Amino acid sequence: MNDYLEQQNEWARRADSVQPPAAQAYSRLLTLTEQRDSGQILRVAQFVAATYNGTAFPLDPFILRTLDVDISDDMLLCLDALRWGRADLHSLVPDGARRIEAMCTKWGLKSDDGK
Repeated sequence: MNDYLEQQNEWARRADSVQPPAAQAYSRLLTLTEQRDSGQILRVAQFVAATYNGTAFPLDPFILRTLDVDISDDMLLCLDALRWGRADLHSLVPDGARRIEAMCTKWGLKSDDGK
């Protein structure tokens, strides 16, 4: 039983430690989609949309290979936070849901059902 509690405590510590840097990374990624315009940034927009609603906006993980290291590092931080599930990433940035929906419109991202 003690091992189980230690494991749970370690997982809680990891979840708590990843959320602040992931929030900063997510903010940087979302800001890129709002302020920049390139093929690389389109992939960032696709990633942000997928983290907002992965069912509507599926993502091919191989896009990580096509991005600058700093951008893909931020994505990996976000994925780690998603793994621990403490909070939806969009809730960690000011006005996140509205900004992501506006970003989807700006980049012409449509869900798999065409909406």
